[in-house]
Amino acid sequence: MPELPEVETVRRGLDVRLVGRTIEHVEVGRERTVRRTSRQALIDGLTGATILDTRRRGKYLLLGLDTGDDVMIHLRMSGRVLLHDPAEPRPPHTHVAALLAGEPALELRFVDPRTFGEVVVFDPDHVDVEMPDLAQLGVDPITDGMSRDQLRHLVLSRDRQLKPLLLDQHVIAGIGNIYCDEILHAARLRPDRISSSLTGQQITRLHREIHRVLNEAIEAGGSTLADTQYVDVDGNGGQFQLSHRVYDRAGQPCLTCGRAIIRRVQMGGRSTCFCPRCQH
Repeated sequence: MPELPEVETVRRGLDVRLVGRTIEHVEVGRERTVRRTSRQALIDGLTGATILDTRRRGKYLLLGLDTGDDVMIHLRMSGRVLLHDPAEPRPPHTHVAALLAGEPALELRFVDPRTFGEVVVFDPDHVDVEMPDLAQLGVDPITDGMSRDQLRHLVLSRDRQLKPLLLDQHVIAGIGNIYCDEILHAARLRPDRISSSLTGQQITRLHREIHRVLNEAIEAGGSTLADTQYVDVDGNGGQFQLSHRVYDRAGQPCLTCGRAIIRRVQMGGRSTCFCPRCQH
């Protein structure tokens, strides 16, 4: 599933090319993509609207419209947001296509083979009712900044294993399996460490590595893995997978210490990779 860096990469690609453009025509294919409302609700909400801004909250992509509504796009497992010349054939599984007025000719396409993703137009003044999952998100490390004091409170006020805590979108929004493994490795913390037992120095390390890993991943365009569909708005893959130290490297030597073998365990139903020497 695309995580914070991938969604932020998509947002940046949309921001420079969509803001100020008006949506002229909308087509919706699979009803499942608009299951939260309806096909007609999305068409009516988008047609004739001008895009004012792009935002991101955790793994949720948001477009502000001049109508006062927002568009929410969630990529889930296999969603892609692409910008194509409308003369180009649409990729298979294109479930939403929004033609933009003006030049250059451009069509926004939501492509999702597994149809877990969503596109929704909603009223941000009623987000608690219309998009409760968005309203209930925790602090976003990049959008909100997340100070060390905030992180300190989040980890010390809970007696939870670190990895499930960092993956809890109600606590910290945007971190998923890939970046959780990479952050904990960089911070030299075991994924099963109880959060309330962290020392001040360990909290400082964790805070630093959350910001460093996420920002470096954003600058690299995110991670594109062999078993995922993630690409940016132009169809290009990310490069941060080349910098992974532990994720999906079970059974291989640790790139950091060079002495231990990366171990994989199941934690909270998620595959977790870590170095037993670096993260002792």
